[in-house]
Order: sequence, then C-alpha cells, then structure tokens
Amino acid sequence: MSSAGSRRWWRLIPVAVAIFALVLAGCSAVQKGADSLKDAGKSDTGRSKVGDCINVIEGSMINSKTEPVDCASPKAVYKVAKHSSAKAECAADYTSYEETLNGASMAYLCLAPNFQPGACYHESMMTGYQYAECGTSNASFQVLTRIDGQSDENLCGEEADKVITLTEQPTTFCLKDL
Repeated sequence: MSSAGSRRWWRLIPVAVAIFALVLAGCSAVQKGADSLKDAGKSDTGRSKVGDCINVIEGSMINSKTEPVDCASPKAVYKVAKHSSAKAECAADYTSYEETLNGASMAYLCLAPNFQPGACYHESMMTGYQYAECGTSNASFQVLTRIDGQSDENLCGEEADKVITLTEQPTTFCLKDL
C-alpha cells in the first residue's frame, strides 16, 4: 500500500468513530422513547421503583387510589419490594398491587408494610392497610415500635397486642389495638 493510500485510510477512522457514536446515541434514544411509551398508561404508583413508598388514599378491591410519598412519612403505608410488568409471586407478608389495561397487566408491585412508630393505621381484610389519624374511629391499631433488621415477634413486650414480622426485609412491628 502506498503512503498516500495509508494516510487516507487513517483519516477515515475519526469519521467512522463519530458515525458509530451517533448510531449508539440513536439506539439509546429509541430505547428511552420505547420505555416512556410503555409507562405512559401507568399511574404514578405503577411507575414506582423498588424502595419507593406508597400512600393508600382510598382502599378498594378493584380501584384503589394511591400515591407515591416520602418513605419517612407516616402516610407511607407501603414500600415497594418488587416491581414487575407481569404478575409475580410476593412474599406471604406482602400485599400485591396490580394495574391492568384491557385485561393485560401493566404493573405488578409487591408491597411491604412501612409503618412508622407512633402512627395509627386502619386494617381491612378487603383493602389492606391505610393511614388513619390516631383517636379517630378509623384507626384500628397504633405502632408502638418498629425494629428494622430483625424479624422476631419475641422482640415486642407485653404491651403489644399484635406483632407483624417481615422476613424478606427483616422488620418487626409491635402494634396496639385501638
């Protein structure tokens, strides 16, 4: 190969690298656009990520009203433990949440209780847990103690009427019935 032909070839390398970078950027933008379209029909709760917290405004078997909230808030009744686009198996001590469109699952969440010490909640077999003001007729129980990192009902004293333990994210809640 002549030296002039060799110099022309080396000049093309920066052009090839630039074209390759543009192709990669375009593919990334297309993927982000597809992800945005996939999330477009989901509620704010349906778009929640693992570790986000949820407030249940109105519990219902068919159409609950929920919203994402700061996890330190007593209204952060649940913490997202698992997120999937299809039905998934949740731990026995978790609550499931599903959003569907035309019969197809769009978001499936496994929710762990996220009760705060001193706060009161309402419990219903049909709709799960909901934040309730202490001293109102809606309050079913008050959280006496929350112990993170341990799942052991023996950690609660005699003042606790009920204990909830989580095994996958070890937590113990000591509760007083109201």
